[in-house]
Amino acid sequence: MVKFICYMIFLIKGWRYQNLLREEPKSFVMVGAPHTSNWDFVPAMSVAFKTGHAKFVIKNEWLKFPLNLFFKPIGAIGIDRSKIKKGVVSSSTDMMAELFSDYKDLILMIAPEGTRSAAAEWKSGFWHIAHKAQVPIVLGFADYKRKVAGLGMIIHPTTFEEDMRKIMSFYKTVTASDPTKFKLDQRFL
Repeated sequence: MVKFICYMIFLIKGWRYQNLLREEPKSFVMVGAPHTSNWDFVPAMSVAFKTGHAKFVIKNEWLKFPLNLFFKPIGAIGIDRSKIKKGVVSSSTDMMAELFSDYKDLILMIAPEGTRSAAAEWKSGFWHIAHKAQVPIVLGFADYKRKVAGLGMIIHPTTFEEDMRKIMSFYKTVTASDPTKFKLDQRFL
C-alpha cells in the first residue's frame, strides 16, 4: 500500500517512470542514486512499485513490532550483523549476496552514496554483492530536472574500476533533488 501511495504522489507531482533496459533480468542489484534528500523515498518506492518485487536491507532490530508493520510491506529484509561477529559469515556483502539464493527473483535496492550528504567516494558493497551473487547491476535513477525515475542501464560485473567508470558516466547526466549534495566518485571519472 505504501508503494502504491508513493506512486500516486509521484504521478500527481508530474513525474513519470522510465525503463531503458533492453533486457529484464529477474534478479539484480539496483543502484539507487542520487540520494540527497528524504524526498528520494517517493521516487524509490515508485520504482519499487513498478518493478514489483524490489527489496532493501535494514538491521533486524527495525523489523520488530510495531516497525515491522511499515518496513516489511515496503520490501525490507532484516540483516543480522551479529553473524559477522560470530564468524557465521565473513562480511555483510557475503550475507547480502546469499539473499539471492534465498529469494527467487530478487531486486536488491542499494544507495551506494551511503548518506544524503555529499560523499566524495561511493561505497563499493553493491558491486561486490552483485559479483559474488553472479547477478547484474541495474542503475536506478531519480532525475529531478526531468521529473523521471526508473531503470537506466544494466551492467554485468567485469572489473570494479571499469564498471565504476560506466556507472559514473551514466550518473553525470542525472540531476539530484539537492545537486550540491550529489557527488560522483572522482576516482572513476
